[in-house]
Amino acid sequence: MKTRFFAVLAGLALCTAAHANDAQSVQATKGWVRVLPGNLPAGGYVELKNTSDHTVKIVGAQSAFYGHTMFHRSSTEGGMGRMEMLDEVDLPPNAVTTFAPGGYHVMLMDAKKPVKVGDHVVVNFQLADGSVLPVDFTARPANAFSLTD
Repeated sequence: MKTRFFAVLAGLALCTAAHANDAQSVQATKGWVRVLPGNLPAGGYVELKNTSDHTVKIVGAQSAFYGHTMFHRSSTEGGMGRMEMLDEVDLPPNAVTTFAPGGYHVMLMDAKKPVKVGDHVVVNFQLADGSVLPVDFTARPANAFSLTD
């Protein structure tokens, strides 16, 4: 009986290990934050490449630099701009998901200290499997539209 019990536990552990750390399957590149004057919210943009064969879900974010973070998607419908708050963001398998102006972004609110152009800000993305993906963002000026312009 004990042998069967431990065999089942070992099998479950192997199944869990297959998806135990989704953060290892996601590569974050080209991260940048558009810094606005005063204590206005900042928008964070990044490219996220999911190299796994399954969808990875981002379910939250935290940063030591900001008091509140949330995910949004901007869109234009009928000539009207709108911004929708998202509880989670799906990263499709073997694909790149781009957070860019006019689309997905992480909203960073209540800066704990002034963030200046050139500073690096780390935002920890919480994934549905419980792992954490630290993402480095470079602070850019309010008129920036990419990491390099």
